Amino acid sequence: MDECTKELIAIGASVSAHCQPCVTYHVGKARELGISDELILEAVAVGQMVERGAGAAMRDFCKELLEKTAAVEGCRSGNGAGVATGGNARCHCG
Repeated sequence: MDECTKELIAIGASVSAHCQPCVTYHVGKARELGISDELILEAVAVGQMVERGAGAAMRDFCKELLEKTAAVEGCRSGNGAGVATGGNARCHCG
C-alpha cells in the first residue's frame, strides 16, 4: 500500500475515533505528500460516515441491552429510577 493511501486511511480512522491531534497530524502529512484537499475531504467524509454508522449501531445495542436488563430485573421505567433512566440510580422496584 502506498503512503498516500495510508495517510487517507489514517485521516478517516482519526475522524471516526474523534482524535483531533491525529487528524491534525495526518492531514499535515497528507499535504506534505501532495494529496489534494479534495481527497483529504473525501477521507474525512468517509470517517464521518463510519462514525455515524458505529454511533447508530451502539445506540441500538445499548437500547436493546438496557431493555433486556430492565425486563430481567423487573424494573419499571416509570418509577424515576433504574436502568431505563440512564442515570446512576439503582432500581428500587418491588
